[in-house]
Amino acid sequence: MPRNKYNQLTLMKQFFLLAAALISFAAVAQPQGPMPKPEDKGEGFQFTVVKELPITSVKNQASTGTCWCFSTVSFLESEAIRKGCKDPDLDLSEMYIVSNSYADKAVKYIRVDGHLNYEQGSSFGDVIYAIRDHGIVPDAEMPGLNYGTERHQHGELIAGLKGYMNGILKNPNRKLSSAWLNGLKGILAAYLGPIPEKFNYKGVEYTPESYLKALNLNPDDYVDFTSWTHLSYYEKHPVEVADNWRWESAYNLPLDEFVSIIDYAINNGYTVAWASDVSEQGFTRNGIGLVPDMDAIKKQAEEAGSDQAHWLGITAPGARPNFDKPVPELTITPEMRQQGYEEKTTTDDHGMHIYGIAKDQNGNKYYMVKNSWGETGKYKGIWYVSEAYVRYKTMDLMVHKDAIPKDIKKKIGIK
Repeated sequence: MPRNKYNQLTLMKQFFLLAAALISFAAVAQPQGPMPKPEDKGEGFQFTVVKELPITSVKNQASTGTCWCFSTVSFLESEAIRKGCKDPDLDLSEMYIVSNSYADKAVKYIRVDGHLNYEQGSSFGDVIYAIRDHGIVPDAEMPGLNYGTERHQHGELIAGLKGYMNGILKNPNRKLSSAWLNGLKGILAAYLGPIPEKFNYKGVEYTPESYLKALNLNPDDYVDFTSWTHLSYYEKHPVEVADNWRWESAYNLPLDEFVSIIDYAINNGYTVAWASDVSEQGFTRNGIGLVPDMDAIKKQAEEAGSDQAHWLGITAPGARPNFDKPVPELTITPEMRQQGYEEKTTTDDHGMHIYGIAKDQNGNKYYMVKNSWGETGKYKGIWYVSEAYVRYKTMDLMVHKDAIPKDIKKKIGIK
């Protein structure tokens, strides 16, 4: 910094002259090519896309626990595009699936005397079952907003459904009537809208079943995978989470093979439905997911002579660190992953959609993830999630059967 007033004034004059020149130049200059993306500026994360596949626009599940549906529907939209769908307005109805799922769940809830998680959560397989049994419709045919708001909000809906179902569960007539399921569907229709039987879309009349067929989506083509050391490998096991009310099963793989499916899929043109824990501090609310090695970060900060809290962006007790540039990450082993699952620090939090691979300025690999929290954060609803995070916190994933490497297909007996 200048030490006397003369130097300060001189620098200020030079600054204003430079600013005036830049303003004058900007008034006549024409932009050449695309403007640089925000993530390519400064000293923060600088991502280079390695492989990126088509996705539809980012949606907002808002105040609902329906990430399982938003993520799988996004995945299926990309599948329809991959299979040749040219509709620029492709937007499938999540709430059509949610409504049918609540009705299907109610039947099983009664059958097992209420020993089932009748909540908002579910699984990728629920969507696959739902479209197999009920087809699908465009979002415009059933947006699911019949209760006076512009955003999805299901608190009152689930409270009403659970109250109704618990009343039916008591079986006050000692024999269930033929009306109870229609009564439930009436509540669903009041909140989410009636189930369309036929509809006209872009001049063509469809049923939900014929629209699914027109999209060239085959529910039998999709396969679920997970990776836990307490289960035998290359065999199917029920996904052991409370929200898996359909008791969907997944093939259990060794960790390296599990992650290799994601890379093989993306590199061969297939996207991935991804279920993960997002409660970790490394899963920021600004579009980044990583597994920070806090000991290495602390050492780095101390060697740089900086205040650790300031370096991490922690401004209050309990605050989520603001990881705004690459940091050292832990090396994830199957044992670490299993420990998180057993200790309940890895839980079934959130479903998202992996559609690409990128690298940061240090050459570290990240997966490009479409979230369903609206166009939020630095990357407008997109997250860059490190391979370490995916290895550590993935609960399960789903892909098209042709997105599975041949050697893994052989081991699990899929042709």
